[in-house]
Amino acid sequence: MGQAIAGLVEAAEDLTLTGVWKRGDDIDALAGSCDVLIDFSLPEATEQIISAATRHKTPLVCGVSGLSDQQLTSFDGAAQSIAVVYDRNMSIGVAVLENLVRQAAAALGANFAVEVHETHHVHKVDAPSGTALKLGEAIAAERGTNPGDIHYESERRGEVPGDHTVILASATERLSLGHSVTTRRVFAEGAVKAARWIVNQPPGRFTMHDVLE
Repeated sequence: MGQAIAGLVEAAEDLTLTGVWKRGDDIDALAGSCDVLIDFSLPEATEQIISAATRHKTPLVCGVSGLSDQQLTSFDGAAQSIAVVYDRNMSIGVAVLENLVRQAAAALGANFAVEVHETHHVHKVDAPSGTALKLGEAIAAERGTNPGDIHYESERRGEVPGDHTVILASATERLSLGHSVTTRRVFAEGAVKAARWIVNQPPGRFTMHDVLE
């Protein structure tokens, strides 16, 4: 993902790639010399990146999935002094899907059972995926219920970049809303879009919905 983001930045006339950080490098040197940090690393590195962004007052775009509750709370602390865009899925299509899922959940009500199905490549460790949890949380928020009550189905197969389907079913009908990724480049494109947007934002915690709106 880092290479995809770097390639998009280098190809853009309005953006400049300041550097690429790898664990062991000086994160403060990078955070202090750029306008925006984009983090698509691993959960073990994200806390370090959040700390550096906060110290240097550098806006942060993060698309790392599988973060712990403590790490997610760290975004709230950072958002007191810098703008943070965190989303489990940087795809614009998934942001639209979340809106549709919310509308469906609100309109159909509790009589419709919910299932969230996701399929990813065999290298993905976390399950359910961050996107599946994001969709489940959106449904629960609309219904005023516990996200833990939603049924998730996860499959790891081949090199699938990411497929998600939300199924709402009653005894008499069934509604399916889905999104498929054909290339992981879509996440890089969303991250770069968020980076362009965040430089003009005040401190706060945002998602791709805010970027689109």
